[in-house]
Amino acid sequence: MGLERFAAAHGKIIPGFGHRWHGVDPRAVRLLALVREAEQAGVVRGRFARIAEGIERQLTAQKDGRPIPMNIDGATAVIYSELGFAPELGRGIFILSRSVGILAHAWEQTQQGGRIKGPMSPEIPYRYTGPAPRTLDPKAKP
Repeated sequence: MGLERFAAAHGKIIPGFGHRWHGVDPRAVRLLALVREAEQAGVVRGRFARIAEGIERQLTAQKDGRPIPMNIDGATAVIYSELGFAPELGRGIFILSRSVGILAHAWEQTQQGGRIKGPMSPEIPYRYTGPAPRTLDPKAKP
């Protein structure tokens, strides 16, 4: 599926590219460098890295030369694909690793005395839609 068709079906944001707060994601740059090293060593073929870099070029061309670089999500997708994981399995591994990363980040922020910023900007409001507050006292009447 081409980028134009993907955007028409799913919206203008292409998962794995761009960053809400940073221009270039340094984690992605380093991981792609490691993929290139592995390719030179004959460990991986580099096919998925080339595909991702082609998407970067196409996104940049669509934005009149303003770069839309790969982010950490895109870089990890490249790595999982280069290692031969099925997309569904790679997505599961990604979710597990992202969950551990968010937990570690929240713990670090708590230890520093700051608020847990989480993966969302403060401008994006949280709204609880679950059950109304209730007591956990087993003797209390509902």
